[in-house]
Amino acid sequence: MSLVEILVGAFILATLAIVALPSMEGLIERQRTRAATYALLNNLALARLTAVSRRGIAALCPSTDGTTCTRSSDWSNGWLLFLGCDGNRRPDTPDDIVRQDIPPASRHIRVVSSAGRRQVRYLPDGRSAGSNLTISLCNTKGRLLARVIVNNAGRARTARPRTPTACPR
Repeated sequence: MSLVEILVGAFILATLAIVALPSMEGLIERQRTRAATYALLNNLALARLTAVSRRGIAALCPSTDGTTCTRSSDWSNGWLLFLGCDGNRRPDTPDDIVRQDIPPASRHIRVVSSAGRRQVRYLPDGRSAGSNLTISLCNTKGRLLARVIVNNAGRARTARPRTPTACPR
């Protein structure tokens, strides 16, 4: 092999990499969104199972430190699953904490819940107390990538926008 052949081969590889890079970004974003969505769905299912099996109220809330719930609707820094039978909507002892995911999502994905509800609470019969909750997963450009919706019956489902949609604030 001569130096010219090696340079031509390197040039062809560089050109292919430049052409393939934009499509790889979309693939990586979809995979990050899928991973964050499944992590959230798994924790919602675990919260429901915990409430039913322990015959108490289980709650899932946004958390930054893994021990307390935050007062915001931003779930991007992690969440906390705890038992909260006394109604104060926070874990009272470290034994009340069932699971913590800090941080569960990629730093490229923003996870935010609907404004009226900051946490998901499951009753001992598996129902979700309160109104429906929508948790939106968005990219750093402010585009909605997916939603996780929890209804009053406690069922969590996902939805993807069919057209480009702005992320809710």
